[in-house]
Amino acid sequence: MSASKPVFLVTGNDLAAQASALLRDYEVIYAGKAPTDDDIVALCKHHDPVAIIVRYGKVGAAAMAAAPSLKVISKHGSGTDTIDKAAAAARGIQVVAAAGANAAAVAEHALALLLACAKSVVQLNERMHAGHWDKAIHKSVELEGRTAGLVGLGAIGQRFARMCDAMGMRVMGFDPYAKDLPPCIERADLETIWRESDVLSLHCPLTPDNAKLLNARTLAACKRGVIVVNTARGGLIDEAALLEAIRSGQVASAGLDSFAVEPMRAPHPFHGEPRITLSPHIGGVTADAYVKMGVGAATNALAALNG
Repeated sequence: MSASKPVFLVTGNDLAAQASALLRDYEVIYAGKAPTDDDIVALCKHHDPVAIIVRYGKVGAAAMAAAPSLKVISKHGSGTDTIDKAAAAARGIQVVAAAGANAAAVAEHALALLLACAKSVVQLNERMHAGHWDKAIHKSVELEGRTAGLVGLGAIGQRFARMCDAMGMRVMGFDPYAKDLPPCIERADLETIWRESDVLSLHCPLTPDNAKLLNARTLAACKRGVIVVNTARGGLIDEAALLEAIRSGQVASAGLDSFAVEPMRAPHPFHGEPRITLSPHIGGVTADAYVKMGVGAATNALAALNG
């Protein structure tokens, strides 16, 4: 345990300089770029932090029990599913998140994945590099006039909705907690979204109630040829069911930035599927978002510590 200053534990290997500057009155301990559960527990036991900033890995009950001085767990981003919130509540530990800090980055990445799917960007690039000219045989999907169905209407979902609206799309959305939605979003229940959407985009947190929200039943309820985009959490999708729907043509294509198990290990059933565009959960990873998330996480933790 540190004897000089109270400790902030960061479950990553760095913070933005602007965030580090806010923590000058604390000793900051970094867990490294890929800390295991055991690593985090051991660091909590050794340093007894007053706050944890969560970048990578999970913070569970064992880590909290190993840090009796712990007062707040602050997410470097918006999704808190890697934090055992029930265990935190039982110990009186606050859980806070830098909500909205990476909204622009993630919404832009969702749009990039949507356009890559609709316009076959990856496949056409590969064909061109191989010396082919497919102008006479290829037709892309035009998004104007089509319907985007969004699940989750927080800062990211609403920003993505405005992007779709700007392209002339009809936008429907489901989120029982969202209020004061912009006029471009039509509220809809999930069954309507499955039935009427040409594009499905997920922007909601992962909870026990919505795990595998997209599964064999819900995918079968969708329009044939729907495009699926997920920049939220991989656990929202039954990956085996999605792969089957892709291969049958029920789902035309998918753009995925998050997965049930991360990091994705080779071989994976998605590997080599030409109509699945993959990225390694980097939707929120931009230079600007890195600063905003770090500052937000540090500010939120300090606010909790200072009452």
